[in-house]
Amino acid sequence: MLDAIHPWGGAVRSYLSREVTAQVAAESWQIEAYFRLRGEIFRDEQRLFAGSDADEYDATATPIVAMSHIAGMLDEVIGVVRIYETAPGVWYGGRLGVSSRYRRLGAVGTALIDTAVSTAHGAGCQRFFATVQSQNVRYFEHHHFRVLEPISVCGRPHALMEADLAFYPPALAGAVRRGRRAA
Repeated sequence: MLDAIHPWGGAVRSYLSREVTAQVAAESWQIEAYFRLRGEIFRDEQRLFAGSDADEYDATATPIVAMSHIAGMLDEVIGVVRIYETAPGVWYGGRLGVSSRYRRLGAVGTALIDTAVSTAHGAGCQRFFATVQSQNVRYFEHHHFRVLEPISVCGRPHALMEADLAFYPPALAGAVRRGRRAA
């Protein structure tokens, strides 16, 4: 991706940090960026929603963000996912998205998946499910998910998948946020 032409000639590319961290969104700027990036991906880019992509799960979902670093400091939100419990011990992950600039860096999706499943596992998850767009099924299979059945979400083909929790050690349960309102 070219961002500018250097005054001495030649193209200047934007810097893409290779250092990525994923965590439960705790700061207001992280939560605002979480909803903004979700809208950019699922509403603007993929056109899955005409307006907001917020739904009834956002009231209790735990938002997780992947962030890039510059000089060891958090820089920007570059990926998002949410997790939520639908019944005791039954958790779902969804709305996983990565900024278009960072999609070639596979570490972002991996960080989001690891953090989402491990966080839910630490909060008592016994089964973790995800609705995954068909083109991303193989990526999730590499992350120890298995397809349960094909489904349709927003009129597009998806797969209902389940994570093998043996590959995701429980993270601290205190990180789960409950009762958060959609932006």
